[in-house]
Amino acid sequence: MAKTLVTGAAGFIGLHVAERLLARGEQVVGLDNLNDYYDPALKQARLERLKRWPGFQMEKLDIACRADVDGLFAGESFASVIHLAAQAGVRYSVQNPHAYGEANLSGFLNVLDAARRRGTGHFIYASSSSVYGGNTKVPFSTNDRVDTPVSLYAATKRAGELMAHSYTHLYGLPTTGLRFFTVYGPWGRPDMAPFLFARSILKGDTIDVYNYGQMRRDFTYVDDIAEGVVRLASISGSGFRLFNVGNSQPVELLDFIRTLEATIGRKAEVRFLPMQAGDVVATHADVEDFWRATGFRPSTPLAQGIRKFVDWYQDFYGEGNHDNGVHTRARAVLQAS
Repeated sequence: MAKTLVTGAAGFIGLHVAERLLARGEQVVGLDNLNDYYDPALKQARLERLKRWPGFQMEKLDIACRADVDGLFAGESFASVIHLAAQAGVRYSVQNPHAYGEANLSGFLNVLDAARRRGTGHFIYASSSSVYGGNTKVPFSTNDRVDTPVSLYAATKRAGELMAHSYTHLYGLPTTGLRFFTVYGPWGRPDMAPFLFARSILKGDTIDVYNYGQMRRDFTYVDDIAEGVVRLASISGSGFRLFNVGNSQPVELLDFIRTLEATIGRKAEVRFLPMQAGDVVATHADVEDFWRATGFRPSTPLAQGIRKFVDWYQDFYGEGNHDNGVHTRARAVLQAS
């Protein structure tokens, strides 16, 4: 059976996409460097879930190392590549720009070029809603101009789209870029607002809310993201395509916090702060093109998605019981592996 390569398999979205492919009976090669941008123990725990599937194979390597990427492709034949590995985080890019150049520019090019040379059938990759920058026209459409990024992270994601376009034009490699909108859910990233807010509410710590709470986000549940990716992977690639993948129902940030409070059963202590560098006020996805291509649109209600996220968080970490960010249950998962 032809294999699918999922880069960033130990990541938040990578876990859910790989699991969904494996549940369909597909063979998946997962790639990740397990770096310490956030707690590697969480990444390792995600991998333990994937290793339970007989069709999963893990490769630990850094996509910024061209020789390692070429070596992987030389030994395998992939029907499609789902490229999710990247240096994430808008705010982190302000202080650590070179990490983004290495992973999101050099790393992206290494995987893209290897896929081209080995004749991969479809190259699907994660872009981001951040490419829209300070766009005030809503909803955001893939037809909008995106030449004014407000963070280096956004600039590198846009650069990936342009590199993919050039490879489709020059070599005929089918490429599809997916602009994800504020993904949340079980196994989420500790640097993202849902995780940070839930942890602070449970511990009784203060939440920092930027732009004095005047923010709107198109929060999208991770299962919807994974379903959209897998549907695209099952469709033959053709030319260069870009799609938004979002819930298309922007939520006021304070309403998001209130929903978390209601789910957890505790009030948040909030500290209002000015806008942060690299951030945007609002996001809103136009997904009509995605709907026409896949017959699917994200639709998980916020309250339902938050309930599932909080249930996972409290089960994995234990309510209000942390040990340097890793609950004893998480340690037990790793020790038993």
